[in-house]
Amino acid sequence: DAPPEPEVQTSEAVELAAPTPNETITSPLTISGGARGFWFFEADFPVILTDWDGRIIAEHYATADGEWMTESFVPFSSTLEFESPYQPGDPEFMQRGTLILQRSNPSGLPENDAAVEIPIRFSASE
Repeated sequence: DAPPEPEVQTSEAVELAAPTPNETITSPLTISGGARGFWFFEADFPVILTDWDGRIIAEHYATADGEWMTESFVPFSSTLEFESPYQPGDPEFMQRGTLILQRSNPSGLPENDAAVEIPIRFSASE
């Protein structure tokens, strides 16, 4: 039997294979999927991890695994290292966070801004 296909979160421009929505994550977090070439600039785009209150915990870049000057989907990957904001005994809502994949926008023009937000959960820090 073939392993089941991973659930993929999609938008018109981004398909996220890992992590899946509401997955409980640990550090380092491996992020993978595909994005249309226009999502990249110089073969990468920003990746941001926030806590329940929107505070940035980690920032990095996802890098194209192939030719990015295309309209097609291009595989990407990234690894984020972070310290979990969730401590044992904290209220449940503090376990929630968001992984944000931002379209590279070298122009700075607001009409070129775009992002995909994926809800995640933090495992309790050790």
